[in-house]
Amino acid sequence: MKTLIIYTSQTGFTKRYAEWLAEKMEGDLLDFKAAQKKPAAFFDDYDAICYGGWAMAGSLVKAKWFLGKAAGWKGKRLAMFCVGGSPNDNPDVDTFLQNALTEEQKQYMSVFYCQGGFNYEKMKAPSRIAMKMFVSALKNKKNATEKERVMAEKMASSYDISDIKFIEPIVSYLGEKDNEKAV
Repeated sequence: MKTLIIYTSQTGFTKRYAEWLAEKMEGDLLDFKAAQKKPAAFFDDYDAICYGGWAMAGSLVKAKWFLGKAAGWKGKRLAMFCVGGSPNDNPDVDTFLQNALTEEQKQYMSVFYCQGGFNYEKMKAPSRIAMKMFVSALKNKKNATEKERVMAEKMASSYDISDIKFIEPIVSYLGEKDNEKAV
């Protein structure tokens, strides 16, 4: 199965996951900006196409481009993955995953989440400022829940909770067509 992994990464976590995924799938890796410049025919030879981006304000960054293209790629194995600072077992992740795709899109595509972290040193200034303001608001919130206090403490500085094991569900999903042909 010929696989393409397209990604956008601001601080390196999504790029790391995209590289792990491309290596495991023996697929091609393409930065989002380069993918945007490719003609439609470039994607024809791929059996599986996966897009990866990071979480921001409850959405997957730059997913609109991929979702627009995906409507024409319904005969391919399609997936998206989102990398964020929350652990995979955070209930908010489930909510995000349930709302990331429309019911129609869920018929031909799946979405996954991979915990990554925060790297304030590599963030662009607007993102860094927004995150620091969010953390400050959480820390100063009256009647903050325990979950909010823990989240504010964790997000106050850079951290890395990424792990290659989180690509396994994506690998399994993308490889399903191969498995179906082998049966």
